[in-house]
Amino acid sequence: MSGKVKKTDEQWQERLSPEEFLVTRKKGTERAFTGKYHDHHEKGMYVCVCCGQELFRFSEKFDSGTGWPSFWEPVSQESIKEKSDHSHGMTRTEVLCSKCDAHLGHVFPDGPKPTGLRYCINSVSLDFEEEKEE
Repeated sequence: MSGKVKKTDEQWQERLSPEEFLVTRKKGTERAFTGKYHDHHEKGMYVCVCCGQELFRFSEKFDSGTGWPSFWEPVSQESIKEKSDHSHGMTRTEVLCSKCDAHLGHVFPDGPKPTGLRYCINSVSLDFEEEKEE
């Protein structure tokens, strides 16, 4: 991983849509079942919308029924970071991009095997890079 990406709010607002900015930089959440990747089944890599870092593989995606893209494992533990989140009267674990600190979503201990984890991620925090046929 190359160096950290740091920008001001103004610089992020120039680069991101209003919804991308709200979710990734201000810790917002898109409405369930409205994101472009909640029912997406193409082969490829999900990357951070802010900095392009690889985050999740299509092969670790599963249908959690929650309305958000869900993954049982990130590309690597180095691609994300986790932080305790006590907002909205509950305790959760926030998932951030380790390169640019974009808010991605949350991780919960109710996912499938082999990890038992559910990385519940906002579609708007992701871009998708389709797998190239060789």
